[in-house]
Amino acid sequence: MDNKKKKPGLLNFKTSAKELTLGVELELQVLDGESLLLTPRANEVIDRGDDDKLQLEFFQSTLEVISGICANTHAVESDLKHSLQKVSAKAHTLNLKIASTATHPLADYRERLITPSKRYNELIDRNQWLIRRMAVYGMHVHIGMPSGDACIRYNYFFMHFLPHILALSGSSPFWQGKYTGLSSCRPTTYESLPTAGMPYLVKDWKEFQKLYRFLLRTQAIQSMKDLWWDLRPSPHYGTLELRFCDEPATLYETLGIVTFIHVLAHWFRDHEEEWTKSYTYLSRWIFRENKWRAIRYGLDAEMIPTRRGKAKGMRDDIADWIKKLEPYAQALNCTDYLARVNEIAQRGNSSERQTRVFQNTNDLEAVIRHNVAEFDKGMPIWT
Repeated sequence: MDNKKKKPGLLNFKTSAKELTLGVELELQVLDGESLLLTPRANEVIDRGDDDKLQLEFFQSTLEVISGICANTHAVESDLKHSLQKVSAKAHTLNLKIASTATHPLADYRERLITPSKRYNELIDRNQWLIRRMAVYGMHVHIGMPSGDACIRYNYFFMHFLPHILALSGSSPFWQGKYTGLSSCRPTTYESLPTAGMPYLVKDWKEFQKLYRFLLRTQAIQSMKDLWWDLRPSPHYGTLELRFCDEPATLYETLGIVTFIHVLAHWFRDHEEEWTKSYTYLSRWIFRENKWRAIRYGLDAEMIPTRRGKAKGMRDDIADWIKKLEPYAQALNCTDYLARVNEIAQRGNSSERQTRVFQNTNDLEAVIRHNVAEFDKGMPIWT
């Protein structure tokens, strides 16, 4: 019998059964039906027969909705719509409301109750106040990968589109009753954590393994779960996980953004060699600057698409990429979903809509009512 122990930190990348599949995770706010403030009753919404599609999160006022493995956006819509309908129906019977923006405009993180869990207690012990203030909500998108090396290559590719996708999803202009002046204040809470924010860039899976072992050996992390990077490999699932999105305010926007991600992945699969040969790699500081501009200005950002330093409007760059991606949308039968991305870019993301409501009413309760109405409708209310 071979009694050799498994090498510490060895990560086996579980190849996805089918390349470029999708998985989506949504974090929802559970609100009192009368006050529309966050309430620690997420556990009451979960039916134990939900096959893990509905799960508790760090705070008791957060409900996570998880899709299965989906081949395309049509399957994602069917999956998520079924779960969201169950959530809405159960919430109605409990006199609760649901919203899905990345922050609650009036929430005070100091009042949030934490879900009892050994892991959550360990996170609090390590991160203290930094993690206690993370009463924020996001969307995670998994893309099925053929290998660990491919995952690293796709990771670098999607770093270029982090600002575009973040700007489209932007839904957190308010924090603890204050207008922040940011399109997305949610990422600023994550970036304070030592193992969150922009990922360390590596050239292949072997180098990632080396980095991972070093992080384990130095006790910077205990497992992959402690890496809360904007993008990260998820070797257990065989996916690349995009974790930087604000929680979209509506299912309509969710499906548009997921489609944008999906067709970008298909484009890269066919153009990787051309991209690698012709594209001048961006420096880390440019990635950081572009992310900051998306955080601050959202869709109004002037981003830096190349190392030449010439800025380009976010909306213009999104429009140009959608033209490139249209053949892939047609092949995947998702042109209607992709058209939503242009619509969001032109008419405004959730942060812009919330800000307009506040400018018109000077009332954050009106903003919360607006957010709840959008979730219930499943559509943005642009007018």
